[in-house]
Amino acid sequence: MSKLGKFFKGGGSSKSRAAPSPQEALARLRETEEMLGKKQEYLENRIQREIALAKKHGRQNKRAALQALKRKKRFEKQLTQIDGTLSTIEFQREALENSHTNTEVLRNMGFAAKAMKSVHENMDLNKIDDLMQEITEQQDIAQEISEAFSQRVGFGDDFDEDELMAELEELEQEELNKKMTNIRLPNVPSSSLPAQPERKPASSRRAEEDDDDIKQLAAWAT
Repeated sequence: MSKLGKFFKGGGSSKSRAAPSPQEALARLRETEEMLGKKQEYLENRIQREIALAKKHGRQNKRAALQALKRKKRFEKQLTQIDGTLSTIEFQREALENSHTNTEVLRNMGFAAKAMKSVHENMDLNKIDDLMQEITEQQDIAQEISEAFSQRVGFGDDFDEDELMAELEELEQEELNKKMTNIRLPNVPSSSLPAQPERKPASSRRAEEDDDDIKQLAAWAT
């Protein structure tokens, strides 16, 4: 058996120790992620320091430069291992969160199912049918009452429509007469219109035109 197996086996059985709650396990995983993140930052800084140190020594101190590069390789290996560990922890944390969510959902659904069962235990299908039938009957009665109220009441409603039309026409004529009396005609102007020029008879106008023509011919003959 490997040392790792002996470690888990010697840690005690699951029966002797109570399992941690999901909240406790998630808190532990987050603490581990934070610790490994800090270790990553430290290793990255050490790698940069070793690279700078190797460049500094170069060929002048070949042995020191090679030692720096060896340390850099070890740090890079540790950094790669931490990356893999963080990926595993992240996967485990997400799986635990999903399991916790599913557990809560299942618990709440079971709680709701028990509540529904408790409510339905107090229900009798026969009583429900009787209640629905009674509600339907009361709705029918209410509809009949509404229809009775909406019917037209005919007391004293037997009037002659011809007489009513004649009275309406009289009222309209009275209204029209009132409107006609209220119309004001424009005032007649007090000043007299200008006199039109006196027009001569057509025979006089033609005689005057003939005289003008004779006078013009006499003037040309001289």
